[in-house]
Amino acid sequence: MFPLVHGATAGARAQLRAPGAAAGTAAGRNRVETGAVTAETVMVLPVLVAVTLGLAWLLALGATQVRVVDAARETARAAAREDHRASAVALGRRVAPDGSRIELDEQGDTVIARVSAESRGPGGLFGFLPDVQVRAEAVAAKEPR
Repeated sequence: MFPLVHGATAGARAQLRAPGAAAGTAAGRNRVETGAVTAETVMVLPVLVAVTLGLAWLLALGATQVRVVDAARETARAAAREDHRASAVALGRRVAPDGSRIELDEQGDTVIARVSAESRGPGGLFGFLPDVQVRAEAVAAKEPR
């Protein structure tokens, strides 16, 4: 700090402070405020973790939906090529998530494949969320012989 001149007033002392140093800077803070940032971080951190877990579950749900759509499309294509019904369903099972249900229906010149799968909730903090049923349907025209 700057040396004080003998007999300096309070106003003169304020002018002798280092440039940019205000009366309420770190040196003048209460001890009560020093842990405020840490306490706020501790309160917000669980919320950030919960949001991150929720977003990860939504991403996994989206990936399951994509796999179900792909399985329906593959099954319908194979059935439209007039592959055996069992081999068309087996091809769809290779792409579909575990535990999926695959239905194959023929209506005139078209083949309809329906695939559904159940995606379990994330559990833990999100245990209140129900399981989600994802479904897809694909239609393909039968190829001429």
